[in-house]
Amino acid sequence: MNTVKMIFDTNCVLCSGFVRFILRHERDDDIIFVNAWSKAGLSLAEEYGLDEAALNQTYLVISGDKGLTKSDAGMAILSHLKAPWRWLRVLRFVPRRLRDLIYSLVAKRRYKWFGYKENCLIPTADILHRFIDV
Repeated sequence: MNTVKMIFDTNCVLCSGFVRFILRHERDDDIIFVNAWSKAGLSLAEEYGLDEAALNQTYLVISGDKGLTKSDAGMAILSHLKAPWRWLRVLRFVPRRLRDLIYSLVAKRRYKWFGYKENCLIPTADILHRFIDV
Protein backbone atom coordinates (compact mmCIF):
# COMPACT_ATOMS: atom_id res chain seq x y z
CA MET A 1 0.00 0.00 0.00
CA ASN A 2 1.00 3.59 -0.55
CA THR A 3 2.01 5.80 2.32
CA VAL A 4 -0.84 7.96 3.52
CA LYS A 5 -0.52 11.23 5.44
CA MET A 6 -3.09 12.22 8.03
CA ILE A 7 -2.99 15.88 9.07
CA PHE A 8 -4.85 16.17 12.37
CA ASP A 9 -5.50 18.56 15.27
CA THR A 10 -2.95 17.59 17.92
CA ASN A 11 -4.80 19.67 20.54
CA CYS A 12 -8.10 17.86 20.08
CA VAL A 13 -8.67 15.01 22.52
CA LEU A 14 -11.05 13.28 20.07
CA CYS A 15 -8.64 13.60 17.14
CA SER A 16 -5.67 12.36 19.16
CA GLY A 17 -7.80 9.50 20.47
CA PHE A 18 -8.64 8.56 16.88
CA VAL A 19 -4.91 8.48 16.04
CA ARG A 20 -4.30 6.18 19.02
CA PHE A 21 -7.16 3.98 17.81
CA ILE A 22 -5.63 3.82 14.31
CA LEU A 23 -2.25 2.86 15.74
CA ARG A 24 -3.83 -0.02 17.70
CA HIS A 25 -5.94 -1.35 14.83
CA GLU A 26 -4.08 -0.65 11.59
CA ARG A 27 -3.12 -3.46 9.22
CA ASP A 28 0.22 -1.97 8.22
CA ASP A 29 2.21 0.97 9.48
CA ASP A 30 1.78 3.01 6.31
CA ILE A 31 0.11 6.10 7.79
CA ILE A 32 2.22 9.14 8.63
CA PHE A 33 0.66 11.56 11.13
CA VAL A 34 1.23 15.32 10.82
CA ASN A 35 0.47 18.07 13.33
CA ALA A 36 -2.12 20.28 11.61
CA TRP A 37 -0.80 23.42 13.25
CA SER A 38 2.85 22.86 12.37
CA LYS A 39 4.58 24.45 9.41
CA ALA A 40 4.47 21.08 7.60
CA GLY A 41 0.79 20.54 8.38
CA LEU A 42 -0.29 24.02 7.29
CA SER A 43 1.81 23.74 4.12
CA LEU A 44 0.25 20.39 3.17
CA ALA A 45 -3.22 21.77 3.89
CA GLU A 46 -2.54 24.77 1.66
CA GLU A 47 -1.40 22.45 -1.15
CA TYR A 48 -4.86 20.89 -1.06
CA GLY A 49 -6.78 24.16 -0.84
CA LEU A 50 -7.35 24.31 2.93
CA ASP A 51 -6.55 27.31 5.05
CA GLU A 52 -6.23 27.22 8.84
CA ALA A 53 -9.95 27.91 9.35
CA ALA A 54 -10.95 25.04 7.05
CA LEU A 55 -8.40 22.74 8.67
CA ASN A 56 -10.01 23.54 12.01
CA GLN A 57 -13.23 21.91 10.73
CA THR A 58 -11.73 18.72 9.29
CA TYR A 59 -8.66 16.59 9.16
CA LEU A 60 -6.92 15.98 5.86
CA VAL A 61 -5.89 12.61 4.50
CA ILE A 62 -3.49 12.59 1.58
CA SER A 63 -3.51 9.33 -0.34
CA GLY A 64 -1.53 9.32 -3.55
CA ASP A 65 -2.28 12.68 -5.13
CA LYS A 66 -5.74 13.00 -3.55
CA GLY A 67 -6.54 15.21 -0.60
CA LEU A 68 -9.59 13.91 1.27
CA THR A 69 -11.54 15.69 4.00
CA LYS A 70 -14.46 15.08 6.34
CA SER A 71 -16.17 11.71 5.94
CA ASP A 72 -14.19 10.81 2.80
CA ALA A 73 -11.01 11.12 4.87
CA GLY A 74 -12.54 8.80 7.45
CA MET A 75 -13.48 6.26 4.80
CA ALA A 76 -9.90 6.31 3.50
CA ILE A 77 -8.52 5.65 6.99
CA LEU A 78 -10.95 2.77 7.55
CA SER A 79 -9.42 0.94 4.58
CA HIS A 80 -6.12 0.77 6.51
CA LEU A 81 -7.62 -0.87 9.59
CA LYS A 82 -7.97 -4.54 10.49
CA ALA A 83 -11.31 -6.28 10.52
CA PRO A 84 -13.85 -5.72 11.95
CA TRP A 85 -13.11 -1.96 11.88
CA ARG A 86 -12.49 -1.77 8.14
CA TRP A 87 -15.96 -3.21 7.60
CA LEU A 88 -17.30 0.20 8.61
CA ARG A 89 -16.43 1.26 5.06
CA VAL A 90 -19.95 0.11 4.26
CA LEU A 91 -20.90 3.59 5.52
CA ARG A 92 -19.60 4.96 2.21
CA PHE A 93 -22.99 3.96 0.81
CA VAL A 94 -24.61 6.55 3.06
CA PRO A 95 -24.88 9.73 0.97
CA ARG A 96 -21.80 11.92 1.41
CA ARG A 97 -23.96 14.93 2.20
CA LEU A 98 -25.43 13.16 5.25
CA ARG A 99 -22.06 11.72 6.34
CA ASP A 100 -20.46 15.18 6.09
CA LEU A 101 -23.32 16.81 7.98
CA ILE A 102 -22.80 14.43 10.90
CA TYR A 103 -19.03 14.88 10.66
CA SER A 104 -19.39 18.68 10.74
CA LEU A 105 -21.71 18.61 13.75
CA VAL A 106 -19.15 16.63 15.75
CA ALA A 107 -16.20 18.68 14.44
CA LYS A 108 -17.77 21.97 15.55
CA ARG A 109 -18.38 20.64 19.07
CA ARG A 110 -15.34 18.42 19.51
CA TYR A 111 -13.56 20.63 22.04
CA LYS A 112 -16.72 21.12 24.09
CA TRP A 113 -17.67 17.43 24.08
CA PHE A 114 -14.24 15.76 24.21
CA GLY A 115 -11.81 18.45 25.36
CA TYR A 116 -8.84 20.51 24.28
CA LYS A 117 -5.32 19.89 25.53
CA GLU A 118 -2.05 21.30 24.25
CA ASN A 119 -0.21 18.45 22.51
CA CYS A 120 -2.47 15.74 23.88
CA LEU A 121 -0.67 13.09 21.84
CA ILE A 122 3.00 12.54 22.60
CA PRO A 123 4.32 9.64 20.50
CA THR A 124 6.54 7.07 22.16
CA ALA A 125 10.04 6.45 20.82
CA ASP A 126 9.02 3.30 18.93
CA ILE A 127 6.48 5.16 16.75
CA LEU A 128 8.04 8.63 16.66
CA HIS A 129 9.30 8.02 13.09
CA ARG A 130 5.66 8.00 11.93
CA PHE A 131 4.96 11.53 13.19
CA ILE A 132 5.86 14.89 11.68
CA ASP A 133 6.04 17.90 14.01
CA VAL A 134 3.99 16.23 16.76
